[in-house]
Amino acid sequence: MPPAQTSSDSVEVKKVAIHWFRHGLRIHDNPALLETVEEGWELYPVFIFDGEVAGTRTAGYNRMRFLIESLRDLDETFNNYGGRLYVFTGDLMNILGNLIKEWNVSRLSFDADVEAIWHKRDQDVRRLCSELDVEVVERVSHVLWDPKDILENNGGKPPLTYSLFNQVARAVGDPPKTVDDPDFSKVTFKVKSNHDKLFGIPDVETLGVFPECEQQNQRHNNWVGGETRALQLLSQRMQVEKMAFSVGMVMPNQTFPNVSGPPLSMSAHLRFGCLSIRKLYWVLRNAFEKSHPGKGFSNSAIGQLLWREYFYTMSVNNINYDKMEENPICLNIPWYNDQEKLKKWENGETGFPWIDAIMKQLKHEGWIHHVCRHATSTFLTRGDLWLNWVDGLKVFTKYLLDADWSVCAGNWMWMSSSAFEKVLQCPKCFCPVRYGRKMDPDGVYIRRYLPVLKDMPLRYLFEPWKAPKSVQEKANCIIGVDYPLPMVEHGKASKQCYNMMMEVKNKLLATGKEMELCGPANTEEVAQFVWMPGNHAGTCHQGEEEANPSMLCDGLMGM
Repeated sequence: MPPAQTSSDSVEVKKVAIHWFRHGLRIHDNPALLETVEEGWELYPVFIFDGEVAGTRTAGYNRMRFLIESLRDLDETFNNYGGRLYVFTGDLMNILGNLIKEWNVSRLSFDADVEAIWHKRDQDVRRLCSELDVEVVERVSHVLWDPKDILENNGGKPPLTYSLFNQVARAVGDPPKTVDDPDFSKVTFKVKSNHDKLFGIPDVETLGVFPECEQQNQRHNNWVGGETRALQLLSQRMQVEKMAFSVGMVMPNQTFPNVSGPPLSMSAHLRFGCLSIRKLYWVLRNAFEKSHPGKGFSNSAIGQLLWREYFYTMSVNNINYDKMEENPICLNIPWYNDQEKLKKWENGETGFPWIDAIMKQLKHEGWIHHVCRHATSTFLTRGDLWLNWVDGLKVFTKYLLDADWSVCAGNWMWMSSSAFEKVLQCPKCFCPVRYGRKMDPDGVYIRRYLPVLKDMPLRYLFEPWKAPKSVQEKANCIIGVDYPLPMVEHGKASKQCYNMMMEVKNKLLATGKEMELCGPANTEEVAQFVWMPGNHAGTCHQGEEEANPSMLCDGLMGM
């Protein structure tokens, strides 16, 4: 692709457009950007730090660093075509209003943010553009389907079960195919010699976010933001997926979770829009159909993408989706309020090595595997501590690279039984000892993130309080001194949590009122969501049923 024109290439006075980046931090499959580039105008790519954009209000060091890396990658891409990314910090409406007037802007384009928390911001921006006679080009590409289309085909309401969502999505039709990459030779860029000083990308510390511990700058797994890395990672990931498809498997990283393995997840890049969800969908679908000619496409191959879509749709008009109170799809559960226990959980000081290793990785690296999220969220809520899922959500939205508003809150409601109580009534919970042994059989994960336990024999690694004093001394780790004792007795705590959950259920039933809660349609959906390893979830061959839901309450759990 040839470089874009510079201002000296033509004496023609061109119209001016701003493409406003928020999410959608990419060039590929960016329909709003493409539509603007096709006009051949003078183009200014803009990103504005307004204290809220892309979840920056709650972002910790790793999340903010990932965003900065993504912006630098985007800036480098524009630089290759003769342009630059213009970055500003301050009040959004003032900055946009001033830029429109100063640059004589005729069009503002952007990728649609479909979540409810962004609706007012974008309404205000549309109103500003209308007042200033600026055309707005807004296109949906952060999700597979425009949630408005799903709601319209479901009587104006979100589908309350995952199965119903899939039925409605099938009625809407296949997700749109990806659009072409923009040809920047059609546009004009104007770049000042002192661009970096005036419009450069700030570093993380300049934005007031600092590392909390040395491990955040000495990560075992380095997650790197940006479109370039996202496309490289997609290429690597597809080699794994294609191999799985060839032997009749799907979602291999869920079927055989490798919690201590290298970074392969695309979730963080999807969250910031460095990778198009539509590109991932169609690459997976095309690869699956190539491996299964004439057999049709199975949604099991893209199950997690559909759960993401489902949660986005459920949240689209619910501004209280991330709260318990005034959230129409969430049970109001009288959780405990114990800040000391919450802080121990957040800091990885529960005394259960499996849980603590998970929380250490979360804080140090900003990512944890799906099965780890299930384990620690259940421990905090209905499994052991009986603390509010909203408090857990706040911790995740600070540390998790991929924590977006819809999916993260949806997962927390699910795992705490707050939005799925009707079916997810498993009388037992994930055992923080046995489940850990199943996921980390050689203890590699725990020893990596809890080096204080690196010399503890495997026999005692998952419950070191049972190690004889002589063993503790030899391992240079005295339990209660060098590593904490368990903060609760799991068997007793889980039984109490179960009894309290049943009390909530019985009180609800006693009212005689029907609560329209979102939830799974059946136990198969529960199994599909939790992806319990060992039950072959995600390994369906054509025409076979999904996982056996009874595995949700097997020996990996218990009181």
